[in-house]
Amino acid sequence: MELVATLIAAPNAEISPALLEKIVKQTAPKSARTAWLAEGEAVDIFGEGIKADEWRAGVVSCIASEPIDVIVQPAATRRKKLLAADMESTIIQQELLDELAGQIGVRDQVAQITARAMNGEIDFGAALRERVALLTGKPVTLLENAAKLITLMPGAATLVATMKKHGAAAWLITGGFSYFAKPVAAQLGFDQSYANELMVKDGVITGQAGEPILDRNRKKVLLEQACRELKLSLAETVSVGDGSNDIPMLNASNAGGGLGIAYHAKPKVQEEVVHRISHADLTALLYAQGYKKSEFASKHGQ
Repeated sequence: MELVATLIAAPNAEISPALLEKIVKQTAPKSARTAWLAEGEAVDIFGEGIKADEWRAGVVSCIASEPIDVIVQPAATRRKKLLAADMESTIIQQELLDELAGQIGVRDQVAQITARAMNGEIDFGAALRERVALLTGKPVTLLENAAKLITLMPGAATLVATMKKHGAAAWLITGGFSYFAKPVAAQLGFDQSYANELMVKDGVITGQAGEPILDRNRKKVLLEQACRELKLSLAETVSVGDGSNDIPMLNASNAGGGLGIAYHAKPKVQEEVVHRISHADLTALLYAQGYKKSEFASKHGQ
């Protein structure tokens, strides 16, 4: 079986011809071939007769401290038909409960809970309820103000637009709130969005989240639901997230022959998910699928 090792440099970094030659010489099987996806930025190395985990480990050792990511996978099935993405700290740069908490003076307290939950140290549902309770009685204008702070993760718009342009579906699956997820999904062209509900009554936040909570198990269930509805296999999925509640979804993609990617992820996620992007932006997911930079779409619909 032919494998492909895709090397992707961080923004403002470069994969030099000398480094590529070193990596091929020290890690790749004999008769390996290379193909640039973007000169100096992303490159494929194709080879046979080596195990994916061995090749990945060899490349990681070879590049040492260079800000370069590597994804190793079967070459024949790399192009995916479904993107399943987390939202906060993945598609957008913020953790919005932290932003809400900042408006009422408890950012540090809430951010600590968020960090522990995202690293799998405490139950996600319990952590969500605890943080939401701190918002009890606060005006809905807090949500409006937080929404104004949303900024897309670098590469997010290009990732979704390019996959959509080439016929893939895109689902946004987040443990965040629908108040924020729906407009983000609409802006980027996601086909579906799933999120938690923050309960509001008479213009005031009640301090409760709708039940059941969209947690780590529900994320995996929704990925599988997408496959059933779209008549796809897990091998045809690429999923991406950063927190421990994403692990089941990411590992479901990987176990099924797809691509589950821990994106600039928390330590626990990096430990448990084999594919990791720690330096590059979200266009790395396109390079991993074999898209050349010249194939990228800049906006939804283009």
